[in-house]
Amino acid sequence: MSFQAYLDNVEAKTGITPRQFIELAREQGFDESTKTTPIVTWLKADYGLGHGHAMAIAHVITKGDRIDPKHVNSGGTHSDPSDRLWLDGVATKPA
Repeated sequence: MSFQAYLDNVEAKTGITPRQFIELAREQGFDESTKTTPIVTWLKADYGLGHGHAMAIAHVITKGDRIDPKHVNSGGTHSDPSDRLWLDGVATKPA
């Protein structure tokens, strides 16, 4: 599953876009300097996310919309077509 697919699945499960999760995280006091563990713990407890999906959201909370270029068109399990993730929701994603 691509990184973007993880984000899209979280939105389908929760109704919350990745960008909205960033805003919610800021309200909780989390930012780019926060370690992953407390963010993942919060996402699992409050939103019922599994570990992988919580890690994907924690990534965008701490690192924004960029992913490592090694995943771009890699053909691997987590291959994405771009090094930028769409954070504003499936309904507004460009084709």
